[in-house]
Amino acid sequence: MRDDLTDPINSTSADVSRRGFATFATGAAFWVANAGAAAAQTADFGKPHPPIVAPDDPAIRQADQQITPPVGGPIPAYVAHPRALTRTTPGVVVIQQIWGVDTQLRDVVRRLAKAGYVAIAPALFGRLNPPDGSGATDYTQFAAIAQKMNAQGFVETDVLAARDDIAQLIPGGKIGIMGFCMGGSITLKEIIGRTNFAAASMFYGSVRPGTASDAPTTASTFDFTKNVTTPLMGSFGARDTSIKPADVTAMFARLNVPHDLKIYDEAGHAFFDDTRERYVATAAADAWTRLLAWFQRYLSA
Repeated sequence: MRDDLTDPINSTSADVSRRGFATFATGAAFWVANAGAAAAQTADFGKPHPPIVAPDDPAIRQADQQITPPVGGPIPAYVAHPRALTRTTPGVVVIQQIWGVDTQLRDVVRRLAKAGYVAIAPALFGRLNPPDGSGATDYTQFAAIAQKMNAQGFVETDVLAARDDIAQLIPGGKIGIMGFCMGGSITLKEIIGRTNFAAASMFYGSVRPGTASDAPTTASTFDFTKNVTTPLMGSFGARDTSIKPADVTAMFARLNVPHDLKIYDEAGHAFFDDTRERYVATAAADAWTRLLAWFQRYLSA
C-alpha cells in the first residue's frame, strides 16, 4: 500500500478512542467557543452530526460546481465563500482525505468561508465514479479508487485548476492550500519546488514523499525540504501508527522556511474528522485555532 494512502480507521494505537477523551470537557468547550458550533452538537462529535456551518448560513454562499483542468476533463468541486468579496479576499484550496469530498470536508470548506476565505475542494476522485464517503468506514474501496487516481496522473493539474478558479474570484488575493491524510500528503507535494501557494497546512499526511514510512531513514530522506519555499504548518498525532512522529519532527526540523509543527500527545490519526470515532476534541480545537492564525498571518496580512 502506498504510504500516502493511510487507513484512517486502523492507524491509531489501540489505547486511543473518542470515549477515552470524554474527560476533556475544557477542550470541548474551547472548541465550541472558537468554532462557533452549537453546544448541543458537541456530544454528537465523533459520529455523523449536523454541520458546524450549515449550507444555508446567511454569512456565506456555497455551491457544487465543476472545474476544468487543462487535461483529463472537468471534475466536480465544492466551493464556499463569504457573501461580501473584494479583490484581496484570501482563498484556500482544501484537499480531500481518502473519503473524498464528504460531509465533513464540505463542512470544513464552509467553516473557512465563515472565517473569511474563498474555499474550494476539488473532487480528485471525480472521474472515477466514487461512492459517497460520508460516514463510510470501509477503507478498502476508497484506497482502490485513490490508487486509480494516482495512476491517472492528474492530481497536480486538478489542484492548480481549483486554485485558478479561486483566483478568478479574487484576482488580488493570496491563496493557500491545506489537506487531511492523503490530502496532507498531496499538500506537501504541491509545495516542493513550486511557488503556487502563499501558505500551506498539512494534517497527518505523509512527510516522506517517494519513500514508505517503514523504510529506513537515511541522510537523504528529507533532502527535498531544501526545495520547500512555502510557509508550512503541520498538525499530527503522537499516537498515529502510520505517520511516525520521529519522521514528522525530523522533516520539519530540516525546513528553511517559516513553519509551525504540533504533535498532539492525546491524538492519533484522523483526529480532526469530527464525524468519525478517531476525533479528539482537544487536538481538533487547537489545530483549528492554529490554522486560522496561520492563514491570517500569511494570506490576510
